[in-house]
Parts: sequence; structure tokens; C-alpha cells
Amino acid sequence: MVETLFQRLKQTYNGKKVFLTGHTGFKGAWMLKTLSILGAKVKGYALEPQTKDDLFHLINGEQICESIIADLRDKKRLEKEIIDFQPDFIFHLAAQPLVRLSYDIPAETFEINVIGTANILDVVRLLEKKCDVVLITTDKVYQNNEWIYPYRENDRLGGYDPYSASKACTELVIDSYRNSFFNSKDYDLHKKGIAVGRAGNVIGGGDWSKDRLIPDIAKAFAIDKPVTIRNPKSIRPWQHVLEPVIGYLLLGANLAAKPIQFNQAYNFGPHFLDALPVIDMLKLAMESWKGGEYRVESSTNQPHEAGLLKLDISKAIIELNWEPKLNAEEAVKITIDWYKYFFSEPEMISNFTFQQINSYLNS
Repeated sequence: MVETLFQRLKQTYNGKKVFLTGHTGFKGAWMLKTLSILGAKVKGYALEPQTKDDLFHLINGEQICESIIADLRDKKRLEKEIIDFQPDFIFHLAAQPLVRLSYDIPAETFEINVIGTANILDVVRLLEKKCDVVLITTDKVYQNNEWIYPYRENDRLGGYDPYSASKACTELVIDSYRNSFFNSKDYDLHKKGIAVGRAGNVIGGGDWSKDRLIPDIAKAFAIDKPVTIRNPKSIRPWQHVLEPVIGYLLLGANLAAKPIQFNQAYNFGPHFLDALPVIDMLKLAMESWKGGEYRVESSTNQPHEAGLLKLDISKAIIELNWEPKLNAEEAVKITIDWYKYFFSEPEMISNFTFQQINSYLNS
């Protein structure tokens, strides 16, 4: 009998203490719901949700975790919550995650993303127990030459915009802590595994962030308005949110079993042919919505955004036994299904979200 993803992950997380930063955000809420299905005891640490109809409240997040509303930059509070909890795992998703917003608040973006991660790792130094830590950065950590080749984990880091640069800086901080305080040679002394997950351009139900393609489409189409798109030819490694969420959990499971071997970074993205231009994703969304119109906004005087980005996911496939389950068309369809269901039966969306996760885990 073939073991399902649910069975594999439940063996690792059932009954375990998981400290999850960013649990009130889009990706964090999907992670929280998945961990609850797996039987984990979760303590979340994040700011109040920043959007209307946020997924955290839609899934009744306060009922499935201990929710701490606080800032990563409040180091004393962060230390208290982690030390009191004594986690088996830490998944760090909290961040300022938006490229365009980073042009408006560059210094704050660096402060949240870089110093916030350093604060997490500083507290991990104080934990006197085994703890496996997965820190989430982004696919945009690479020095983007806009070539056709997908980026591998050992390619040069960099960043044009403040968001991308902040995440590249974050990776340098992580590497420094890993070498200085959590060196694999001294694992028997510190008992900490430190790994990094890199993913981006995630789509899925419950994302209401500004200037993101699928949320913009859903909000416009729901009121019979044309959606405005920028950079229709820009190519991104689009993926449904459950793909990286499950990737992070598999990375955590492997890290717990063999912390020295998996004490490194992994890309999580779609298969090569599913890295599509914006316009192709829009047309897939229109097919799933069965309607809709669009207009293209001039890119003149717009902040710089990369035109081409692809990831090489071979390492995660080979070493973690992880692989994307959904192609671009399927990822768009179940995302649009979520939004259409929300607009018709919002009071039932928590159960619908559960069904999507359960179907993914047991397929």
C-alpha cells in the first residue's frame, strides 16, 4: 500500500509543538490549517491580519492554535513566547512580503525581514532542547540576470528591489548563525537543525494582498469589472500555496530525522513548463471563472519588477521526495474555485479550505 502524504507527515507532526510565525498571513494560515489537520499543537506569532476577509479568521484560526499578536522586532516578547512554549519545530514565515510595498517602506522591509529573522535565531540559541527550524525566504533571493536558465540553490544571491535584497541579506544572516552557533560539527551540543525554504509567486484562496495577480482577478471579476494587469509578458514560477507548504513540512520532517544532512536551502516551485507569463495565467483564470475582461496598464513610471524568473527544483525532488502535484491549469482552477465558493457561501469557506487540503494530502 502506498503511503499518502497525510500519513507521512502525520507521523512527524502529530502531537508535536510547532511555533509558527506569520500564522495570520495568507501562506501562514494555510500552513496553520494543514498543521491542525496533522494533529500538531501550534503556537502562532504574528501581527494582526492586514486584509479584509483574512484567511486566518475565515478558518477560525483562534480555535486551532494559541495565537500571539506581536511584532518580530519585539525581541523580549518573542523570546518569552518561544521559551515558554519549548517547541519541537519552528517555521518562520512572518515577513514584509511585497515587492511593490518595499519601495514605499524600504528600511522597514529590511528591519522586519533581516532583523526579525536574526531575533528568531537568537532565541533559538537559548533553547536547551532539540528543535528543528525551517526559515522561509523567497525565490527572489537570487541575483536575477533574467536568463532562461532556472536558478539552483548554489547560484549567487542578490536583489534589485528592497524586498529581494532584504531576503538575500536574510539568507546571509541565516548562514552566519548556522556556521557560528548551529554548526553541524557541534550538533550533539546544540541539537538544532536549520534549513531554508525558497518559494514565490504562490497562488491560492484567501490571498487578498494588493498588486497580486489572482487576488486582483478575483476581486474584479466578482463585481463584473475588468482586471488591470501589469507586465503581461513577465514569467514567474507560479504554484498553488499547498505545494510549498507541504514542501516546508517535508523539509521539516527530513530535518528532524537527519538534521546534519538537511541543514541547507531548498527551492520549491513548479515544473519547468508551468512557469508561465502573466497573460497565460490570466487566460487560465478567465477559463475557470467562465468569463471576465482585462486591460493592460502601461508599465511607464512603475517600480522595477523582474521580467523572467524560474527555479530549479531538482534538489527538492531528489533529496526530499517532494514534487509538485498540480500543473498551472489545476493550480489556477482550485484557486478560482475557492474564490467563487467564498463569494457564494462565505460562512462555509473554512470547511471548503479543509476539503482542499485534505484532498491534496490524500491524493
